[in-house]
Amino acid sequence: QVQLVESGGGLVQPGGSLRLSCAASTSIFAAYAMGWYRQAPGKQRELVASITSWDMTTYADSVKGRFTISRDNTKKTVYLQMNSLKPEDTAVYYCNKKTPDWPWGQGTQVTVSS
Repeated sequence: QVQLVESGGGLVQPGGSLRLSCAASTSIFAAYAMGWYRQAPGKQRELVASITSWDMTTYADSVKGRFTISRDNTKKTVYLQMNSLKPEDTAVYYCNKKTPDWPWGQGTQVTVSS
């Protein structure tokens, strides 16, 4: 069973940056499009960024121009560089396949507050 382990969250002031990482325990990581999702309190989980196995990326309008998704297939890891953070980015961030049928990890909390 695939395990996903997210890390890199924390408390940051508005305008600040964070880099999230997600390591996957599967040897076939490179074959799949991956995504970063987030879930804010009282809201549904949403896809904020995705990356195909050939590095084509897509972003939700709310993060376009501020977030960058990337992957390192040798490390079986997907990253999310988050710049110009806003309070509305506060959420628990998760990674999964773009079609999210792997078990969810524990996520990593991102809190943007002054």
